[in-house]
Amino acid sequence: MITFDDFKASGGMPIYLQILNFVKRGIVAGTIVDGDELPSRRVLSARLGINPNTVQKAFKALEDEGLILSRSGAKSYVNVTKRVIERLKEELLMEDVRNITDVLKQMGITKDEALNLIAKYWEVD
Repeated sequence: MITFDDFKASGGMPIYLQILNFVKRGIVAGTIVDGDELPSRRVLSARLGINPNTVQKAFKALEDEGLILSRSGAKSYVNVTKRVIERLKEELLMEDVRNITDVLKQMGITKDEALNLIAKYWEVD
């Protein structure tokens, strides 16, 4: 079962999107795998201290993206294939690269400076 022990809510993004991203990143990282059970909506809302409707919205988004299977009154399970995992990885990487590129541009960092920064920090453990 996905425990959400490592989930840390932060400001700036709606909580349901944070839950969605947490599950997506877990799938890409391999810490959440096909067949893993999600806690019930009620249990997760209590665990995270949030409104059950927020959890419902997150689960609905996961269902809409085809990442979980849910049935009314039944448990929800992760439902992913290797192809879905690759799509998620590309989606998340593109989003992260776009965000960091925007920040670097706002700071006046040139493309060459950005590439040098990446090369420098690539080797840092």
